[in-house]
Amino acid sequence: MTALALFSSCIIVAVLMSGCFGVKAPSLSGSAPPSVFVDYQRIGGIAGVNDRVVIFDNGIAVISGRMVNTEITLNQTELEQIGNLFSESKFSTLEGNYTSRRGGADLMQYRIGYHGKTVVTEDTATPPALQPIIEEMNRILIRGSNARQPVSPLPAITP
Repeated sequence: MTALALFSSCIIVAVLMSGCFGVKAPSLSGSAPPSVFVDYQRIGGIAGVNDRVVIFDNGIAVISGRMVNTEITLNQTELEQIGNLFSESKFSTLEGNYTSRRGGADLMQYRIGYHGKTVVTEDTATPPALQPIIEEMNRILIRGSNARQPVSPLPAITP
């Protein structure tokens, strides 16, 4: 009986210690998650547009709207060109709000976020410095629409 107790004890000790030797816990990646580089939204117009582009610093651009919901990748050169547009516009010195007192049902409103600052403007009140940024963001929206994954209001029917 003593031999059986000793053998059982050895098996129990071996099982308990088997998780302690030769196994290293996986290390977490040292890289930080991507951060938002540009957040652009255009809203309004006669068609009731509500499009958004969120560009991350790793080049991934998430594009969403009524008819599109997709992701595209921008290369490093494109990211640098976008950064240059913001530098040339002196975006950090712009006011936060450029909207018209008149308003209008067919006006497009734009919300542009870059490096923690957000500027809101609309068609009749857009400062010239913002125009190249708006044009570039609209170009990216079109590019995403051309590569789109259509958003269907109905589920797909499979036979």
